[in-house]
Amino acid sequence: MFSLQAEPRTIFGKELKAERRAGRLPVVVYGHKDKAQSLFVSMADFKKVFKLAGESSIITLATPAGKKSVLVHEVVYHPVNSELVHADLYVVEQDVVLKIKIPIEYTGLAPAVKELGGTLLKVLHELEIEALPKDLPHGITVDVTSLTTLESQILVKDLILPTGVTTTHKSEEVVAGIAVVKEEVEEAPIDLSAIEVEKRGKEPVVGEDGKDEAVV
Repeated sequence: MFSLQAEPRTIFGKELKAERRAGRLPVVVYGHKDKAQSLFVSMADFKKVFKLAGESSIITLATPAGKKSVLVHEVVYHPVNSELVHADLYVVEQDVVLKIKIPIEYTGLAPAVKELGGTLLKVLHELEIEALPKDLPHGITVDVTSLTTLESQILVKDLILPTGVTTTHKSEEVVAGIAVVKEEVEEAPIDLSAIEVEKRGKEPVVGEDGKDEAVV
């Protein structure tokens, strides 16, 4: 379970620079039934939680109005120094199905890579799913040891999803497969002497009177 403590915020704009230097991250919390609230959370705590929870795990946010279940909806970084400057947190309703993307983690070693010299091709890195908040997985693990031949593939229909979780991807969509690197064929040198070089400019031809005429 992930959790954060939030405090009221009445500071906006340029005045937030000092607060960020003091270790406070400005956030906005909102939801379908919740009006937007401007709050502060600990910068250090948010970074730790976000590293583990990402955008697919529920976070319990303690606010002045009570505890709320939230997802990290968006994070904003400074365009120059890449420092974290802001985050949006979305309040989820326990009885409402959510549509989110979860990360795919690949495990194992494909026999087609180890024994046949193929290359593992990871087609999908995220999987879009639908589930109630209580059923949301942090991610999904895909075992590639089933890729035994150069023609092997793992399709969406082959994935084992947790109870209460469905995916919006088509069942035949490829998740991972094996790529074969083709050997480059060395081309034979070109014999320039066998190529007829077209003459440039005017080419003389013989006319009816036997005199040369120029073709323009």
